[in-house]
Amino acid sequence: MVGLLAATGFVRAFVPVAIALTTTALGTLLPIMRENGILGGVFGRTVFAAGAIGEILPILAISLFLGSEQTWWEALVIASIAALAYVLALVARVLARTRLATVVGENQHATSQLTLRITVVLLVGLLLVTQQFGIEAALGAFFAGMVLRWTTGANPELDEKLDAVGYGIFIPVFFVSSGMALDVVSIVENPLRLLVFLVLLVVVRGVPALLIYRRTLDLRERTALMLLTATALPLLVALAEIGVSSGIMLPENAAALVGAGVLSVAVFPLLATRLAARTPVA
Repeated sequence: MVGLLAATGFVRAFVPVAIALTTTALGTLLPIMRENGILGGVFGRTVFAAGAIGEILPILAISLFLGSEQTWWEALVIASIAALAYVLALVARVLARTRLATVVGENQHATSQLTLRITVVLLVGLLLVTQQFGIEAALGAFFAGMVLRWTTGANPELDEKLDAVGYGIFIPVFFVSSGMALDVVSIVENPLRLLVFLVLLVVVRGVPALLIYRRTLDLRERTALMLLTATALPLLVALAEIGVSSGIMLPENAAALVGAGVLSVAVFPLLATRLAARTPVA
């Protein structure tokens, strides 16, 4: 489908656009679903699984196909960082049996906030490693989350602290910076491009949910899932920046793609939560 757009001259290069149409803004959806009480049950687990695929696979695709090095080198670096994350998790599990873990646990609610600080250091460290090798920084955040989950397991107290830091500081800053970088003039001059990308988000990323989960969810739930999986923004911003800076994406397409993502975040979760509001929690 995107190849057809490239053939007609609508897009200059189809790879970044094709990757963009497979993304899901799971991090943006989670607090919305939690506030509406639809994060649990079969529906919530299905959204989480579909959304996780819509985040990690596009991130890997960005690193492999839009990286600064050859694909085989990018794959080797990603595998090495994954191995590093696994080693860190093993080291953390070994340290969990020592006196150091006791000290950290005793100070997790003190002013030192050791667990939160260690988590931030882990995140920043893996972000720097990925950035140093020219890999998408979001991949470092993903591996940091894997290490944290392998090490601590379910930890509601730490999750609440990370939610407070993320949703209280970093995510608002991201949306503000994205809004400031949005080329509104280009969107106004080319509104059709925004509509095309918005429809493609639904068709490419959302519509398959109607078929894949037909034995698990009813039609209303699958429609809500379609809208949620078609919600995208963070990776669209990254892809637009990569595409424009490398000269492979038309500036008007970059603006329209980000604009479609903004519109999807504003409209799709609202409609989806209305549809899923009566979903029974199992």
